Amino acid sequence: MSEQANPFETLQSQIDDAAGHLDVGDDVIERLKHPERVLETNLTIELDDGGLERFEAFRSQFNGDRGPYKGGIRYHPSVTRDEVKALSGWMVYKCAIVDVPYGGGKGGIVVDPTDYSESEIERLTRAFATELRPLIGEDRDIPAPDVNTGQREMNWIKDTYETLENTTEPGVVTGKNIASGGSEGRVEATGRSTVIAAREAFDYLGKDIAGATVAVQGYGNAGWIAAKLIDEMGATVVAASDSSGGISNPDGFDPVAAKNHKTETGSIVGYAESEEDITNEELLTMDVDLLIPAALENAIDGDLATDVQASVISEAANGPLTPEADAVLEDTDTFVVPDILANAGGVTVSYFEWVQNRQRFYWTEEKVNRELEALIVEAFDALVDTLEARDLDDPRTAAYVVATQRVADAFEESGTFP
Repeated sequence: MSEQANPFETLQSQIDDAAGHLDVGDDVIERLKHPERVLETNLTIELDDGGLERFEAFRSQFNGDRGPYKGGIRYHPSVTRDEVKALSGWMVYKCAIVDVPYGGGKGGIVVDPTDYSESEIERLTRAFATELRPLIGEDRDIPAPDVNTGQREMNWIKDTYETLENTTEPGVVTGKNIASGGSEGRVEATGRSTVIAAREAFDYLGKDIAGATVAVQGYGNAGWIAAKLIDEMGATVVAASDSSGGISNPDGFDPVAAKNHKTETGSIVGYAESEEDITNEELLTMDVDLLIPAALENAIDGDLATDVQASVISEAANGPLTPEADAVLEDTDTFVVPDILANAGGVTVSYFEWVQNRQRFYWTEEKVNRELEALIVEAFDALVDTLEARDLDDPRTAAYVVATQRVADAFEESGTFP
């Protein structure tokens, strides 16, 4: 593969593409391409052996025109300032396309959590929460889980914030466990929106998701749940992968059993129902009806895109396609459901969790799933209406046209202060 694209530059190019189809001033567009502020901090914690270690950490607050900043916190050795800026920007437009009243934020710590004990990760999380304390709050900035973080870390952030502020404020973070004020349906939300959006894309193209062949790159939370739910819709999952490699079986396999194997062994590789081990690159270029990239950004660049055979791609990951890949896939008429819509289930159910926290009134999982499906379907309809009405070249541009217009309207209607 070629040199990886800078994710922040990718975001800016996507906004520029949409701007060419909008009656919005260049000065407003320039404002919408940059974060309002970025916290860069160094966290020093005591390790279990008594030594000290320093970690770089970031929190980007990209835009708050439509509501409080909203976005996850990831723990990964590849976290960079530009990555966090890009992810916070994508959150702005993700919230706008599904029309939930949030802006966009994102955070990250440069760390491989597998190298540290649970107590060390707790100290690191609480140190970061302490640094974030002046910035976050249920009306200011609301963190959530992301890569290598989950309910455990959100509970620690919530507890740290509430202890230091001497308050009870469950809405300060989302993605908590149920006992700490979390929402039913949150764990499955990203995978669920990915397959709902894929189903809508197939329907729009005059195809049936039942019987479709599916490959899933990335078998973390979003990937394996997408595989399980698409299987329940009648599709056949024929390949899946994680960071160690992939598996394939042209007759399909049980996604839940594959997940159990990964839990037991640490990798999906070696799963008994697999007929062949494959690489991640081989998975991405398989002849399947639907491809679900559910790992990290830049999975498919322009070179690899020339070998992609899937007719529909639903992006469970953030930024899995580079702009060069988009251009190639546009020429091959591949229908790409963009990340800001496909994986918006996480932030949508985070919004539901926030609403429930504020009301102190909690919903059933059935209600959560019903409300999520309604918003994703409505957002997809807005995307295709814009795609057709403006005669646009690809669904991603259509999504950004809808989202950018909504953010620009919120800014312009508010006026400028000071």
